[in-house]
Parts: sequence; C-alpha cells; structure tokens
Amino acid sequence: QVQLVESGGGLVQAGDSLRLSCLASGHTFSSYALGWFRQAPGKEREFVAAIDAGASYTPYADSVKGRFTISRDNAKNTVYLQMNSLKSEDTAIYFCAASSHPFSVDYHYPYWGQGTQVTVSS
Repeated sequence: QVQLVESGGGLVQAGDSLRLSCLASGHTFSSYALGWFRQAPGKEREFVAAIDAGASYTPYADSVKGRFTISRDNAKNTVYLQMNSLKSEDTAIYFCAASSHPFSVDYHYPYWGQGTQVTVSS
C-alpha cells in the first residue's frame, strides 16, 4: 500500500516553468513505478510521463516530450515533474500514481494522489 500527495501546482504564465512533487508514504517506494497523469476540464484523464523503479525508463506523452522531465528521489520518497515552456493547453489537474510498471494507461495504476491544479494563462 502507498499513499501519494502532490504539491507544487499553481497559476503561471505561458512560457514559465513549474515543478510538481509527489510525496509517497510507505517503505517500498523504491520498488514502485510512478506516473503523472492530467485531466483538463471536460476531458478524459491522460498520460503525461512515467518512471520505472530504477529510473532507467521514462516514457512521455508526445505533447510534453522535450518540455517535461520526470525524476525520482528514492531517499526522499518523492517523484518530480519538471515542466518547462508551459502552454495554456497544459492547464489541468495533475495526478501522480504508483504501479508495478511505468504504464501509460491509468487503469494499471492502483494508487493515486488527490491531484494538484496547474493553470497556465496565455
């Protein structure tokens, strides 16, 4: 079992950067893959990025590739999402999730945080 708490969201302007954090509880954080997903108003939740337990595999959605970077610090039980060159279309609630593998579909993730709002003004 793992509990996840996101932080770092906020209101920024287009072109700005923001770093999201997701703090996990539990003693087995290092064995989990972590993913970031987002959901914009009126849209389905979509995959953003994921990272495997060893931080050696990091898939990204095409829409964020080259702008977002996922990383993890197992000593701090934390996964990060560095978001650069933000666009208005990045506005969404961002969720982190934990699973056995870095899947790109949300139904493979049994553990979820409550989400953090990111709003990008143009």
